Amino acid sequence: MENDNSIRTDTARQCIEHIKTGALTSEELATHLFSLIDKDEPELHAWAKLDKSKVLAHASMLDDVRRKGEPLGKLHGIPVGLKDIYDTTDYPTEFGSAIHKGRQPETDCCVVEKLKEAGALVMGKTVTTEFAFMHPSDTRNPHNKQHSPGGSSSGSAASVAAGHVPLSVGSQTNGSVIRPASFCGVYGFKPSSGIISRRGVLQTSETLDQVGVFGRDVGDIALLVDAISGYDRSDAASYLAPKPGMLAGYLSEAPVPPTLAWIDMPYADRYTADATEAFDELLDALGGSVERVPAPKSFSALLPCHKIIHEYEIVRALDSQISSEWEAISDTIKPTLLEAKKHTDEAYREALDIRQAAEEWFATFFHDYDAIVTPSAVSEAPLMGSTGDPVCCTIWTLCGLPCISMPLLQGINGLPLGVQLVGAKRRDDRLLRTTRHVLQQLHNS
Repeated sequence: MENDNSIRTDTARQCIEHIKTGALTSEELATHLFSLIDKDEPELHAWAKLDKSKVLAHASMLDDVRRKGEPLGKLHGIPVGLKDIYDTTDYPTEFGSAIHKGRQPETDCCVVEKLKEAGALVMGKTVTTEFAFMHPSDTRNPHNKQHSPGGSSSGSAASVAAGHVPLSVGSQTNGSVIRPASFCGVYGFKPSSGIISRRGVLQTSETLDQVGVFGRDVGDIALLVDAISGYDRSDAASYLAPKPGMLAGYLSEAPVPPTLAWIDMPYADRYTADATEAFDELLDALGGSVERVPAPKSFSALLPCHKIIHEYEIVRALDSQISSEWEAISDTIKPTLLEAKKHTDEAYREALDIRQAAEEWFATFFHDYDAIVTPSAVSEAPLMGSTGDPVCCTIWTLCGLPCISMPLLQGINGLPLGVQLVGAKRRDDRLLRTTRHVLQQLHNS
């Protein structure tokens, strides 16, 4: 068995190679990670459901597969955390809500099917906020337990940051992958909408819900997305066409230095002073590869556009719970749900039209730029009781653009502050190639 320090620092891809050669077993890896969970979880609260005996039995089965010389999947033997909005037959799926306590799905969601096909080991269900929405969870930030890990993929980000799993799956309807990744100091990647199926996942917004992932290495998260992506006719956002090769894109060399854009966003006044200073220094380090671009006046309509679509769709998606279980819903989200019912059909259709126009604008914009560089969050992690401001993610989520958060900066309290790159829709491979170039450029500067 590899020593504990090696397991803790190895990437998922390195662990896969160790498992393939027999230098490490999946059972040994899972046992080591459970020792970390046992130590941290009483204070961290990252996990909603764990079953050590079930996981170790599955790991042992995966090790038998390798010993017999049978085919191995892309993620063979690798533990993965799963946000508690993804249906799985191995664990209850409760959506972070007391209303669904003990809810046991009869079938796996598409993501879990693909994880199992790839030989991954589902480590457990990670904590999410109530209905993956606004009410903060009990999960703590591994860097400082007094601070928030973000939402709604709080447990997925925190579990990776704490070293409990090398990879985890979350979701983003506004800023629920990129913001927790920023707060927790890990890589977070939300691919283009339609690349990963949402079948069997809690729906809060048919238009905006998107799958995302967390890891401590860009190549690892690229490999994970390759394993769980694909067409699914049951998901209206899924598209029947070849998907970008994520890991191949990340490992490729840019033929010419990428051109980056910094857009002076209409919400820049929300950035804290330390975040503004940190990004000014970042832009200096990137030098002439970044062009500052003023935001079009039309951008001012995109934030309220997202709000209308999200709220209009969430009250319809949760209609049965709102009608029959109102008293069991937290006071945090009740006012928003009541206000959301006031959105008219006409306002909703207008918002969808605005969204489509923005998508067309970005399609043209990325003819000239490889990526947009922008903050992942307006600040470092706030104190517990808030999931933070998602505004740095809203426009990109609205338009279904691929986004990645890189843990490169620090805020005034020494907590992580992520740098976000945003790319052209369905050109995720190009975004990951640009990510690698930027990381190399900053490493060499």
